[in-house]
Amino acid sequence: MKWYSHEAETILQELDTSRIHGLSEAQAQQRLAEFGPNELAKEEREPAWKMLLKSFKEPLIIILLIAIGLALASAAYDFFVSGDSGHAMASVYEAIAIVLIVIINSGLTFHQTRTAQKSLDALSDMRQHYMKILRDNNWTSVAANHLVPGDIVSVKSGDFIEGDLRWLKTSELQINESHLTGESDAIQKNTVSLPEDTELADRTNMGYSGSMVVNGNGIGVVVATGMATELGKISGLMQQVDDQKTPIEKSVHGLSKKLMIIAAVIIAVTIGYDLVKQLIQVGSISMDSFGGISATAIAIAVASIPDAMPVVLSTVLTIGAKMMASQKGLVKSLSSVETLGSTTYIASDKTGTLTKNEMAVTRFLANGQVYNVEGNGYTPIGDFIRDDGTPSDSKDYQRFLEVAVLNNEAEIKPDTKQNWRPFGNPTDVSLVVLGAKDNVKRDVLLEDKGDRDIDIVRILPFDSTRKMMTVVIKENGRYYSLTKGAPDVIKPLTKSALIDGQPVPIASVAANIEKTMLAFAKDALRTISITQREICKEDALNASSAELERELTFLGLVGIIDPPREEVKASVRKLTQASVNVVMITGDHAMTAKAIAKQLGIIDSDDARVITGRDLEEMDDQQLADVVLDTRVYARVTPEHKQRIIKQLQAHEQVVGMTGDGINDAPALKAADIGIAMGINGTEVTKDAADLILLDDKFTTIEKSVESGRTIFANILNFMRHELTTNVAEVLSLLLGVFLITSSIGNITEVTPTLTALMVLWVNMISDSLPSFALGYDEAESDVMQQRPRDTKQSILANGMLRRVLFRGGVMGAMVFLAFIWAASQGYTVAQSQTIAFLTLVFGQLWHVYDARSVNTLFDRNPFSNSRLTLAVGFAATSSILVTLMPFFNNVMGTAPLTMTMYVLIILISAVPTFVISGIKKFMGRNRTESVAVTQAN
Repeated sequence: MKWYSHEAETILQELDTSRIHGLSEAQAQQRLAEFGPNELAKEEREPAWKMLLKSFKEPLIIILLIAIGLALASAAYDFFVSGDSGHAMASVYEAIAIVLIVIINSGLTFHQTRTAQKSLDALSDMRQHYMKILRDNNWTSVAANHLVPGDIVSVKSGDFIEGDLRWLKTSELQINESHLTGESDAIQKNTVSLPEDTELADRTNMGYSGSMVVNGNGIGVVVATGMATELGKISGLMQQVDDQKTPIEKSVHGLSKKLMIIAAVIIAVTIGYDLVKQLIQVGSISMDSFGGISATAIAIAVASIPDAMPVVLSTVLTIGAKMMASQKGLVKSLSSVETLGSTTYIASDKTGTLTKNEMAVTRFLANGQVYNVEGNGYTPIGDFIRDDGTPSDSKDYQRFLEVAVLNNEAEIKPDTKQNWRPFGNPTDVSLVVLGAKDNVKRDVLLEDKGDRDIDIVRILPFDSTRKMMTVVIKENGRYYSLTKGAPDVIKPLTKSALIDGQPVPIASVAANIEKTMLAFAKDALRTISITQREICKEDALNASSAELERELTFLGLVGIIDPPREEVKASVRKLTQASVNVVMITGDHAMTAKAIAKQLGIIDSDDARVITGRDLEEMDDQQLADVVLDTRVYARVTPEHKQRIIKQLQAHEQVVGMTGDGINDAPALKAADIGIAMGINGTEVTKDAADLILLDDKFTTIEKSVESGRTIFANILNFMRHELTTNVAEVLSLLLGVFLITSSIGNITEVTPTLTALMVLWVNMISDSLPSFALGYDEAESDVMQQRPRDTKQSILANGMLRRVLFRGGVMGAMVFLAFIWAASQGYTVAQSQTIAFLTLVFGQLWHVYDARSVNTLFDRNPFSNSRLTLAVGFAATSSILVTLMPFFNNVMGTAPLTMTMYVLIILISAVPTFVISGIKKFMGRNRTESVAVTQAN
C-alpha cells in the first residue's frame, strides 16, 4: 500500500489502530509475533573454521596439495617398493615442508580477514534506541526493536525514527533524511496526502527509519518495520548482489589453471620419455629405473609449481593492507588491496563524501556588498572577504548578523575533543556559525550589559505555509520584529533596505538583490532573506504574524550550501590525471549536484550532462549504455538507480569503485568491484557492504589508496616476474638433463636429476621467496599516478612479461644445466655436481631479483634503496651456502661441501647473464631513445 497517497483516517482503519488509544498490549504482542522484531536481517558470517577451510580451495593451494600428494607417493614407493629409506625420508621432508607452506599461506589470509572483521566490529554503534509510543491509552517508552505496524509514535527534536511512519500531526517538524535521499537540508513534514507517483525524497507526509528529527515535533503511525521499511528494502537489495571477484583474483586464478596444465603436461611428457628411453636402451623397465624416473618427475613437478606464490602474494597484499591502514584505510579482504589500483571509475555519493553534510553560509549580501565566508564546517573561525577585494568593515554587516542569530533557536557546542556539534535546524545552525565567526552570539546579545539591553518578547516559529520565522525583541526600550524566510516570500513584503545604517527605498537596491540572488542560485546556494521592522509595544505583544511580517526592512541575503570537502578537488584532479574517472551519483537536486561537481572539477562546463532518476526510468539498458561512459553527474537517484549505473559501467568492462556513507549507498557499494565506506559518519549497513573503510572519512584517502593499489600490483608483478623466471630455470635445467643426458657422465647416470626435489623446494621457499617478500616493500618505480589503470582483461604475463620470463629463465636454466654437466665431466660426485647446479641457480636468481625490480633493467634502480631486500638477499645467500656445509642438510637435501674457490666462482659466474642481458637492454634502449630524439629534431 502506498501510505503517502491515502488520508490518515483510511490508514488508521487499514492498520486497525486508534489515534486516541493506540494499540493494546495484546495487539502489539500479536503483531510482534506476526511481523517479527523491528530489525534488519543480517547476513550470517561464516564460522571461523569454514573461513579457514575455504582458503584451501584456492587454485594455488590446490597445486601445493597436488605436490604434497606426489611427494607422499614417492615416499611410499621408496619405503615399500625400492626400500630406499633415505630417499623416502627426503620425500617425507619435502611433503612436510609443503604442508607448512600451505598452513602459513592459509593462516595469513585467515588472520587478515579476521583482523579486518574485528576492526569493523569495533566501529559498530551498538546503542539501543527507544521510542515513545501510545499503547492502551498511555504514552510509554519501548525499545525500538519492539515497534510494530499500527503503533502511534511521538517524536521531538533529536529523536531517531526507528520505523516507517505516516504523519498524523506535525508542528514545525523537520527531518534529516540524507542517509536515504542524499539531500543535506532537512525536510519539512506535513500530513497532506500526495499523488501516487511522488518520489521518495518528496514524500513530505512520511518519516523513514534511520532518519533524525532536527526540529519541531510530530505524531505518526507506524506503517512498516524491519525488512518492510525503505531501509529494509535497501538491505534486501544488498543481499541480492553476488560478491565480485577482484582483478588480482581473476588474474591469479587464470594463471594458476595454466600452471596446473603445464605442470601436468611436463610431468606426463617426462615420465613418458624416460620410460620409452629405458625400453629402447634396455628393452625393459626395472623398478630401480622407475624409481629414478619418479624422482626426476617429482623434482620437475615441484619446479613447475611456484610453491611460494600463495604465501608471497598474501604477504605482499598484507603489506599493502598495512600501508593503507597507515593512510586511514581499513581493508576487509586482502584481495581488495590491489583492486583500487585497477579502478577506472570511482562513483561517489555527494552528501557526506564529496561534501561535509554540514550546511554552511558561504556567501552573503549585506549593506549592498557581497561577502565570501571562509572557514570549515561548524568551527566558528573564518574571515569575511568582500567580492570587490576592498577591506571589509564589521559595521557594514553587524546588524545583519545580529538579526540572523537572534531570529534563531539553534546552537553549536564543543564536545570533549573540542569539535563543534550542531543542535537544531541545519539552516539555523549555519546562521549561528556565521555570526560566531564575527563573535556575534545570541546568548551574549541577550546578556544585560547596562548600555544595551535585548530581550526576546515573542517567537513565531517557521511553518510551511508562511515559509517565514519571526522573533519579536525589545532592545533598549524599543521593539523590533525580526523576520527571515524564503526570498520570493519576503520580497513583496519588503518596503526598504538598510544601507550605511539608513533605510532606503527597496526599489533603489532591488536590481542588485536580484542579481545577487541569481548568482547565488547559479552556484546552487539556498538563499534566505534577513529583515527587521521597528514596531510599537502593542504590536510587539499582540499583533498576528500577518501584521508583523509586512513593511519589512531588508538587511541581507545568505547563500547556504553543503560545502565540498577542501581536499576533494585536489584528489579529483590527481585521479583524473591517473585516468580514473570520478562520477557523482546523488539523491540531491540536479542544480545542486552540477554546481558541486563543477566546483570539484568533476565536470568543467555548465553544459555538462546531468542525468536524473526520472531520466533513468525512461531509459532502457541500451540507451544508458550509450551514455554511461561519458556522464559524470547523476542526480535525484534511488538505490536501484545507483546499482543500475554501476552494472552498466561494469558491462563496459570497467573496474568500478563506489563510495558512500548513507544506507542508500549500500547496495551500490556491494555491487561495485570495490565498495568504499566512510568509517566515522558511515552507517553500519554501509560499512558491512564495503571492501574498504575510510577511517578518516576523507576522499583524499581514496586517491592515496589508488596509488597504493597500483604500487602493490607493480610489486606483485615484480615478484611474479622473479618467481616465474626461477621456475622456468628450474624446469629447463631438469628437462635438459632428461632429454640430453642419454648415458653416464662421470659419476652421474642418465636418470640422475640436475637438482633434487628438496633443492628445488629450498630455492622456491628460501632463496627465491624471501627476496620476493622484500619486493612487497618497494616504492613505486615511476610516477604511477600518471599512468593509465591496468587492463584487467590482460594476463599477468602480457606486455612482454612472458617473453622476458622465458628468455631470462631459459638463459639461467641453461647455465645451471651446463654447470651440472661441467661438474660431472670433472669427476665431481653426484652430490657435488647437484650442489654446484643448486648454488648456480641460487645465486643466478639472487642477482636476477635486482633486475626483476624494474620493468626496464637493474641499472635503473638503486640496488640499496630497499633495505629489506638487501637483508633478504644476504640471508638467502648465506643460508644457501650453509646448507652445503652442514651434515644434516647434506643427508636431507643431497648437498655436499665445496672448496672456497668454487663458491667464489659460482657467485661471480652466476651474475654474468643478468648483467649482460640488462646491459644490452640498457644500451639498446638508450640508442632507441637517441634515435627518436634525432628523428623528432629533424
